[in-house]
Amino acid sequence: MTDTSGPPFRADHVGSLLRPENLLEARSRHAAGEIDDAELRGVEDEAIADAVAMQRDVGLRTATDGEFRRSTWHMDFIYAIDGITKVEGEGRTVRFHNADGTVEWAPAGLHVDGPLRIDEPIFGRDFDYLRSVVGEGQTPKLTIPSPSMVHYRGGAAAIDPAVYPDEDAFWDALSAAYAQQVRGIAARGCSYLQFDDTSLAYLNDPQQRAELAAQGRDAEHLHERYIRQINRALAGRPPGLTITTHLCRGNFRSSWVAEGGYDFVAEALFAELDVDGFFLEYDDARSGGFEPLRFVPPGKRVVLGLVTTKHPELERKDDLKRRIDEAARYVPLDQLALSGQCGFSSTVEGNALTRDEQIAKLALVVETAEEVWG
Repeated sequence: MTDTSGPPFRADHVGSLLRPENLLEARSRHAAGEIDDAELRGVEDEAIADAVAMQRDVGLRTATDGEFRRSTWHMDFIYAIDGITKVEGEGRTVRFHNADGTVEWAPAGLHVDGPLRIDEPIFGRDFDYLRSVVGEGQTPKLTIPSPSMVHYRGGAAAIDPAVYPDEDAFWDALSAAYAQQVRGIAARGCSYLQFDDTSLAYLNDPQQRAELAAQGRDAEHLHERYIRQINRALAGRPPGLTITTHLCRGNFRSSWVAEGGYDFVAEALFAELDVDGFFLEYDDARSGGFEPLRFVPPGKRVVLGLVTTKHPELERKDDLKRRIDEAARYVPLDQLALSGQCGFSSTVEGNALTRDEQIAKLALVVETAEEVWG
């Protein structure tokens, strides 16, 4: 039997939560210079304490801070790495899709212009606060972007050759910096760390691979490089630290970027990536079937993202149970768990749900997991 006393739990969630209105207002006022850093942090602290209590009340054993102190799930972290500079106006426009059409988002770019280091763990102070407000039986989880995310958007073009003359030197430094992050956050009491990754999901989409190939990048083998580098970042990680990864095809204002099953990356991903669990999107046909799960080895946990966070309609428990049974044809039921397909608010804008609808989704995950696994 797989040990499920620790994370990832039978009922779990990816991490981000809808920002309350008073927090959005405080962020806007802070940006306008109307309140200072301390006042904004006070509003954030109160909102996070409420979010942790909400997670406890619905029955979740995972507690995150909802990513309430961030603008996006990934770039706040990436820009905090020593050696990386934010570049306005140079980010590639990303086209997200939904039932009504296309949503364009043009985030800032990045430039690697100095030696990469993480001397003090990024979000360390934030994790300290989260840990201080979790209740008995709750495990605080920190979510950060995987090393792949530093590379996927810009590739070699974003790396100053005067700093790193080749990509091998860049990757050695980046993996070493992430290893610093892993050790540092574990030293602050973190026992549950998640690497969020869109690249390993995007690479399943032939259109995404074609775009990368047109840039002169090795789209057919990039996932293998990413897996190797993540493993180097995790090599020698402290005992007692559970590492999971979440694969996402895009999540912005209830829209998505990529599509396609996990088939292209599955064999290398599941057999070689040195993590304890995989949070996988499986909320609609865009994610493909469960057949790739046949590559999941014993001891690894698969958290099925069957409950969508992109729209408020509540799934039927019987449908969720049927899909769990389908997945169990390829990986033992004992290695499975249940969650939302992604976060509810990967960026400050959030998805098109209300707070009550978000709570109903999380409660559904908990109730269904209890009925399936006890």
